[in-house]
Order: sequence, then structure tokens, then C-alpha cells
Amino acid sequence: MNRIRTAHTADLGPATLHEIRALLDAAFDGDFGADDWDHTLGGIHALVHDEHGRLAAHGSVIQRRVLHRGRSLRTGYVEGVAVREDRRREGLGGLVMEALERVIDRAYVLGALSASDDGAALYAGRGWVVWPGRIAALGPSGTVRLPDEEGTTYLRPVEGLPDASDTLFFDWRGGDVL
Repeated sequence: MNRIRTAHTADLGPATLHEIRALLDAAFDGDFGADDWDHTLGGIHALVHDEHGRLAAHGSVIQRRVLHRGRSLRTGYVEGVAVREDRRREGLGGLVMEALERVIDRAYVLGALSASDDGAALYAGRGWVVWPGRIAALGPSGTVRLPDEEGTTYLRPVEGLPDASDTLFFDWRGGDVL
């Protein structure tokens, strides 16, 4: 039987963090760098362990700020969602998302994530909505438009979907902004 738990990064020991990082490295075929790892930390993790106690799936939700129409929205941003290769297509990604959505629904105004082609169906099937408007970030030198993120950024509106006629401005961070 699979067991799921949630825990803040501060409550995870070095061995667990190492196990999460190894899962993400394998799931993203080595395309999961130091910035990606940094983005995954500092929030609530959902971890699914298999019957042998090995990590089978993971995801985290961290706080970000999204500016929309002059309002700074407290946003639960989903990061590092992955399922071990031998356990895919068993509903473990859904278990992870269910736990993260509970956190988002209770603690944030909005949920957001940037979906890969492989992950998009999972999020859409759970009611996440592709943001139809513009995406930008508030960078060190001003506003940076992120056209490559348009069409792949999904939202989970907790207090209603923002007006798509205005841009969503995400806070700046190293590596991939979204």
C-alpha cells in the first residue's frame, strides 16, 4: 500500500531530501538543475512512499507573489512533481496533487504551475485552467515578458480566475522564472 505524507522542507532530513533530489533527477532525465532544486524547497512537500518505504512520487508547493491589476496575490506555486518511472500511470501523481491542492485551497488566493507536455493532462484533468493571457515577471531591470510560458501556465483559482485581459506578473527568481 502507498502512503502519502506532507511535510515542510524544514521537517525533512538530509536522507529524505537526497531521495527527493534523486527522484527528480531521474524523472527529468538529468534536466533538473540547481535552480530547479532551489525552487522546489521552502514549502510543503507531498511524498508518496511505496510498500517498501521507497519514495515513489513527490511534489511541493511554495509561496510566490503574482501581481495582477495592482494586487499582490499570495500564490501557491507547484514545483517538482514527479513519479518514479516504474510506478507511473497508477494515480500517484493525482495523490500528490490532491495533497498539494488541499494546501493551496486553504492557504493561498491562487494556485499556479508551469506544465510540461507530459504533465499537462494531469493538471487539466484535475480542473486546473490554462492561463489565456500574458505572462511576465518583475525582473531586476524591470518587466520581462515570458511568451514561452504562455499556454503552459496553469492556474487553480481559489477566489476566482483573474481577468485575462491583464498580464500576470510573477516574482523574479534565478533560473527558469516559471
